[in-house]
Amino acid sequence: MNNMADVWSKRFEHYLLEVQKYMRYVFTGHLAIVLVFAIGALAYQYSEWLQVVHKDFPAEWLVGLVAGIVAAFSRPVTLLREPDQVYLLPLEKKMHIYFKKALNWTFWSQLFLPAILYIVAIPLLNAVTDLSTLRIWLGLLFIVVLKYIHVQAEFHYRFANRGNYVVYDRIARMAVSILAVQSILSDQFWWAFIFLLLLMVYDQSLSKRAKAQPIPYEHLVKLEQNRMMAFYRFANYFTDVPHIRGAIKRRAWLDGIYKLVPNKKENTQSYLVFRTFARTNDHFYLWVRLTLISAIIALTIDIPVVLWIVAGALSFATTIQLKYALLSSSDFRMDMLFPIKENQRKQAVQKLLRIFMAIQAIIVALCAIGQPLFFVPAVIVAGVSELTFRLSKDPVVHL
Repeated sequence: MNNMADVWSKRFEHYLLEVQKYMRYVFTGHLAIVLVFAIGALAYQYSEWLQVVHKDFPAEWLVGLVAGIVAAFSRPVTLLREPDQVYLLPLEKKMHIYFKKALNWTFWSQLFLPAILYIVAIPLLNAVTDLSTLRIWLGLLFIVVLKYIHVQAEFHYRFANRGNYVVYDRIARMAVSILAVQSILSDQFWWAFIFLLLLMVYDQSLSKRAKAQPIPYEHLVKLEQNRMMAFYRFANYFTDVPHIRGAIKRRAWLDGIYKLVPNKKENTQSYLVFRTFARTNDHFYLWVRLTLISAIIALTIDIPVVLWIVAGALSFATTIQLKYALLSSSDFRMDMLFPIKENQRKQAVQKLLRIFMAIQAIIVALCAIGQPLFFVPAVIVAGVSELTFRLSKDPVVHL
């Protein structure tokens, strides 16, 4: 197939089907309800804060910081696969057509986040600045142009340098972007134009260097594999992704939790479950991520009912996912050779979840300590977790 536009079209179609297949399990009914409550509560808190925000609040710098950083993070989406390093070599002179379409998709797919963040910040700009409506929307157009340049610049940098030291390139572009957005919001149009021109010149110099280099298939393929693996790991929190295996990492600072398991024969499964949870990235970071979200919600939302609903929903999500993850493993383990009771692993998982969900409950309570009835979210987290573990069905293990 010599038509590179057709190659991209088929890759893109397959990619969309793959994403849709797993995203339907991510955005389920209960998650949608939680998102509605959380977004509604945050919007209410935001509107209340706008009523009391001081006129000297540095809104231009805040918007410039957030929009500049998000716009500068422009990792290219190429959809390249490992066999392409061999099979696409004869078509290298035509690959510019493929990469053009890939960068167009990268731009449009990544434009949504900085644009939404800027639009959310418009009420803040209206509250503390004297910018006209035309100038504010001109800022949005400026961010669109800025994002397009960043997409091109990051791709050309990776192409020319094989991805080496890309973090320094990104930091430099972030700094220029922050200054550019702050300048356009401070009526310093000439400075904004100069910063934008610097990025354009930088991109053109990288583009010229890239034309003299062969296509860095190895780097681009690895980048794409890491991107898709991140998506699969995210989807794996909501449904089973067959080709995902959790990474293992030594966490010496968590060795203290093993002391919670007495050194006895009947605690074999407890020690194994605790060790599995502490060392498996998917399990441990799932608990950390959902606990952190619960803590942030408790800190930012002072509407008790909303906090209780969100805390309960996240407690349910944490418990059900960790229960299935720790009980459904079909890998061979040495403990399968020993004559131990069948329900010992379930009891061990229940003990682990009681401890770590109690920690989650304490963290949520501490974050909500300034609110009335601050202890209620902790009770809800612990209660929902216990009920979820007891009432949910055990996973079927296929050995």
